[in-house]
Amino acid sequence: GRDRKMVSAEQLVLDLCDPELRENALLELSKKREIFQDLAPLLWHSFGTVAALLQEIVSIYPSLSPPTLSPVASNRVCNALALLQCVASHPDTRIPFLNAHIPLYLYPFLNTTSKTRPFEYLRLTSLGVIGALVKVDDSEVIGFLLQTEIIPLCLRTMEMGSELSKT
Repeated sequence: GRDRKMVSAEQLVLDLCDPELRENALLELSKKREIFQDLAPLLWHSFGTVAALLQEIVSIYPSLSPPTLSPVASNRVCNALALLQCVASHPDTRIPFLNAHIPLYLYPFLNTTSKTRPFEYLRLTSLGVIGALVKVDDSEVIGFLLQTEIIPLCLRTMEMGSELSKT
């Protein structure tokens, strides 16, 4: 059973690079990310996968201002963010993830002010990626975050977000 699950994880990771199959692969991988043990290294080291996840993220930038993000688009990008959170939390991929400056792609999401649900969900999931980084007491991670504008953005999100964002 475990081998069949891993094969399907590998197939889903490959599907991320196919625009026709990506949405389903994002949904399935984000739902099952807990049961796929080495998903983070698989995502990180598979050709084109991180680029596909970043493509998902930047594709909604135009919907941020003016705020026109639909719930469907928000869910889709949040599934991509959930996979990045998986990469951010894994000991073998955390530092390469930081060295690639991937967290910087989340800053526009944390900078949004719309109080609608799609935006709230987007901010919350982005905070989850940052949270995954800081859960481990790593001076390299803390140094990276202090050098960027993440602290003011997180404070702003806490100030104007829902109770869940504040927590």
